Amino acid sequence: MNRLRNTDIKFIKGIGPKRAEILSKQLGIHSYRDLLYHFPAKYVDRSTLYKIKDFKGDMPMVQVKGRFVAFSVQGEGAKTRLVAVFTDGITTMEIVWFRKIKQVKEAYHTGVDYILFGKPELFNNHWSMVHPEVDGVNTVGASQGLRGIYPLTDTLRNQNIGSKQLFTWTQTVLNAAPSIAETLPQYIIDRLKLMPLREALVNIHNPKSPAELQRAKVRLKFEELFYLQLDIQSHTRLRNRRLIGFKFSKVGQYFNRFYFEQLPFELTGAQKRVIKEIRADMGSGRQMNRLLQGDVGSGKTLVALLCMLIALDNDTQACLMAPTEILAAQHYETISQLASPIGINVKLLTGSTRKKERDLIHDQLADGSLHILIGTHAVIEDSVQFRNLGFVVIDEQHRFGVAQRARLWRKNITPPHILVMTATPIPRTLAMTIYGDLSVSVIDELPPGRKPVTTLLRYDENRMKVYQAVNAQIKAGRQVYIVHPLIEENEKLDLKSLEEGYASIRETFPQYKVCYVHGKMKPSEKEHQMQLFASGEANIMVATTVIEVGVNVPNASVMIIENAERFGLSQLHQLRGRVGRGAEQSYCILMSHYKITKETRQRLEVMTSTTDGFVIAEADLKMRGPGDMEGTLQSGMAFDLKIANLASDGQLVQLARDMVDMILDNDPELKSPLNSTLTAELRLQKTSNIDWSRIS
Repeated sequence: MNRLRNTDIKFIKGIGPKRAEILSKQLGIHSYRDLLYHFPAKYVDRSTLYKIKDFKGDMPMVQVKGRFVAFSVQGEGAKTRLVAVFTDGITTMEIVWFRKIKQVKEAYHTGVDYILFGKPELFNNHWSMVHPEVDGVNTVGASQGLRGIYPLTDTLRNQNIGSKQLFTWTQTVLNAAPSIAETLPQYIIDRLKLMPLREALVNIHNPKSPAELQRAKVRLKFEELFYLQLDIQSHTRLRNRRLIGFKFSKVGQYFNRFYFEQLPFELTGAQKRVIKEIRADMGSGRQMNRLLQGDVGSGKTLVALLCMLIALDNDTQACLMAPTEILAAQHYETISQLASPIGINVKLLTGSTRKKERDLIHDQLADGSLHILIGTHAVIEDSVQFRNLGFVVIDEQHRFGVAQRARLWRKNITPPHILVMTATPIPRTLAMTIYGDLSVSVIDELPPGRKPVTTLLRYDENRMKVYQAVNAQIKAGRQVYIVHPLIEENEKLDLKSLEEGYASIRETFPQYKVCYVHGKMKPSEKEHQMQLFASGEANIMVATTVIEVGVNVPNASVMIIENAERFGLSQLHQLRGRVGRGAEQSYCILMSHYKITKETRQRLEVMTSTTDGFVIAEADLKMRGPGDMEGTLQSGMAFDLKIANLASDGQLVQLARDMVDMILDNDPELKSPLNSTLTAELRLQKTSNIDWSRIS
């Protein structure tokens, strides 16, 4: 495989220096190995030959056997085209070329049998094909089963580089490499009955059958996921072996007084289980690095507070960092109300904190009299120095950059225990990869008394009935959110702007007080509007998604989301979580245009069918793919997934993880001769040496 990695593609017949440069820029293909690992995006069945008379409707790419009857050049200048008449012996159709006209005329002749492969188009009741692939009847790949369609760019197509050329070049490389060194140890291949590497590469580019193609995909996907997991887990285990953490051995007066005197309600079974998992980490003498997943309203903040109290009982301080001032203030209000009565000093530090208060916070942090600091990224400033920081909670961590989170890590000589919280449920296979270096705890149970939010899909035509229902809720003493996707009008997207929505709602409900909030407002303005709603003075809040996190108004029972078709499922679920926080039945109404695609309607109907965030996350992953999550993964890791898909290859992710765990349990440092292939391949595959596993 080293020879394949180190051999420039310019030496392949038909490529040369100029094309090699284009392939490098357009597809990142530099070497023989890069070419072999540029896999087809899909496959078409070339075992069937069609007759032109059997063409119908919107057909996919098909192939037809026959002869050219005549060629003619038509048009002038930029509109010049080559038109051929092609017959299958029964019917004729037109074949059109707009590029490489001279080469085409020289390459193909009348009276010779060819197989054409392309997409039939019906024009003026006559079938035609534009720029089809043309093969001689004995050409490899023509009329011979499955054929790969490779990812390409317009630049490559304009240079006459298509799937046919890529296929030909991969076959050249494979023919020149009768043996390819294995990249997995033989014991893994035997144990899992995987296809050998060379056979897999042959079948991924030129499958002998659908079954062989599937076996090739399994082999290559597994290998990709296996090395990804091996990289994550080897770093994580190394860190866990080397990095000493605080050993919180006691549960003292802070925890016990709070638990028995201040706890607002009985903990759920899930909360108790999670606290037990976290306590075990905190008492191990190793630094904890744990992800706490919990749906909206599941009680993550209370779990975090109880764990911070354990840190206080062991003579250290705690810190909670949130991504926005609104959310930080919400956490401060909740935690200070709960903890202050038992003598715990809690402070809030944000960009808006005045100098006098900031100076007091700095002094109290330094002398240890400040127990819990809650804030935004302001808490990571160099001037913020703790006497002894022992426990850090990072809320909605995906909103912080890697470097920002790392600065919290360095606030103490002994690294603090880290608890990362997210209210965005993440499917297990994705969490296992993106958060592969963290232990995962899940709160999968809502506190007793919470009623599931009823979610309804309504169209613009139903708006007046929706407003009648809103009026009834407000008359009953409830409050209402109305969320818009934009702040300013954008005619191209045909979305209702916040300004228009605000004016319309005030006109529709003149008897009620309406407030508004969006991300571009000054913090003081935003806080004023939020307080109008939180205090109950305002009945309706018109907002953008700035309220997605950090607004807790138990009296709000209705959430209307305008243009719901423009939101992702996870964001819709987050917004829905703003209601259903009180004892009353709550409603989430998804407003949409009636004319939406089938896929969009299915997506919105997922929201109306379940309130389970994990079910929604799984559906979102399957419908949209990993998307931003995979981007997060790739920005932190040294691997680029070329064939595996975290949305659909969950079983292989689990299999890879299990195999990695088994290997590292037996050979933690991969020093066994049996694993020499692993260390060598891992070193070759990595493109970065960032120890990102140290940064939660």
